[in-house]
Amino acid sequence: MSQSHSSEKIHDLIGVGFGPSNLALAIALEELAETNGHALDALFIDKQSDYRWHGNTLATQSELQISFLKDLVSLRNPTSPYSFVNYLHQNKRLVDFINLGTFYPCRLEYNDYLRWAADHFATQAAYGEEVLRIEPELHNGRIEHLRVISRDTQGNEHTRRARSVVVGSGGTPKIPQVFAPFKADARVFHHSQYLASLEQLPCAKGEPMRVAIVGSGQSAAEAFIDLNDSYPSVKVDMILRASALKPADDSPFVNEVFAPDYTDLVFNQPQGERAKLIEEYHNTNYSVVDIDLLERIYGILYRQKVSHQFRHAVLCRRQIEAAVATPEGIELTLRDLATDQQQTHRYDAVILATGYERRSHRELLAPLQQHLQDYVVDRNYRALASPELQAAVYLQGFCEASHGLSDTLLSVLPARAAEIGQSLYQSLARAKAGTRDAVALTSA
Repeated sequence: MSQSHSSEKIHDLIGVGFGPSNLALAIALEELAETNGHALDALFIDKQSDYRWHGNTLATQSELQISFLKDLVSLRNPTSPYSFVNYLHQNKRLVDFINLGTFYPCRLEYNDYLRWAADHFATQAAYGEEVLRIEPELHNGRIEHLRVISRDTQGNEHTRRARSVVVGSGGTPKIPQVFAPFKADARVFHHSQYLASLEQLPCAKGEPMRVAIVGSGQSAAEAFIDLNDSYPSVKVDMILRASALKPADDSPFVNEVFAPDYTDLVFNQPQGERAKLIEEYHNTNYSVVDIDLLERIYGILYRQKVSHQFRHAVLCRRQIEAAVATPEGIELTLRDLATDQQQTHRYDAVILATGYERRSHRELLAPLQQHLQDYVVDRNYRALASPELQAAVYLQGFCEASHGLSDTLLSVLPARAAEIGQSLYQSLARAKAGTRDAVALTSA
């Protein structure tokens, strides 16, 4: 039975999601509290029951694709106690990490770093609640407060009020249309559910299986390597539309597109030029794989040729025309884009390494839609709004079209958190001044 709980308290800020973006913001707000002389009352609501970042994708082999120096704080404040280096020091692993000789920690360790940082903000976080919507609270024709409605694991709804919100709810798994009917079929799952879903399959008990991985990016490659290394009973086909697996370009000059300064360059361009800049560097982030993983996969396939034991395959130029569920397996009809020939393959499981959509902010903010300018933001990530919407709405991770490719990545977190934090302090100060003026006018 769902009950509704409402709080009359008004927070300065409610953050939706407590992933790396809003965690970086919590740290920036702590720093800004010192320089501004007062702290903001901020609460972050996360649907996970405890702190986990991509928890279901943390296969042992997967490594972070950016330097540990691009952590939550170091690019803004290298002396911060929340740096990755201090995390290593506190956990007595700094010397060991130096001896590894790498800039790229494994994701398992980076997840632990984020949890360590988040533990410092436990009193500002509400876990195990999914935010359903953000509603306006109209008063004298103005919206000074927003209502944030969430639902906990028992099905109870909670209503909280805030002077501003920051939506950092992250990506939503992208499911190709041909796989939409398989929602309830445990044999077909998105890579975001990788570990939990594999545990339910026969291969977890060492039984033989044929598995298809759909996709050509980093997640697909990591799943391929993990299945090869950890599940010797599994045969894998990686299915991709492209004519080859392509390497991610992370060379030094190209990497400058992820520098905080580059955000200004992109934002200051006209819309058409922004789109061109994003397209030009698409191969840094989408449907590409780290070169060392590509070389490992190629080596695995080559050794199969030497031994004449063909366990895995990478099927390039294949379009999935149909997917049919049968008691014996999932039957995929693949069309070769070069020859136009079709073949049907049967798999025991299908992993969709098909990426993420960035649409959750539109659903959450739908009740405010008439007051927002199609979710377009200013340079400081505040959504452009009609004059009556006084409460500030910020977006983290939904601004790639205006702020560039780094918007959905970890690279600009420290800079973006500070920009949003400073803008928050200014907008709240203006709002309080406006309220005082309104009170003065009514009592005059």
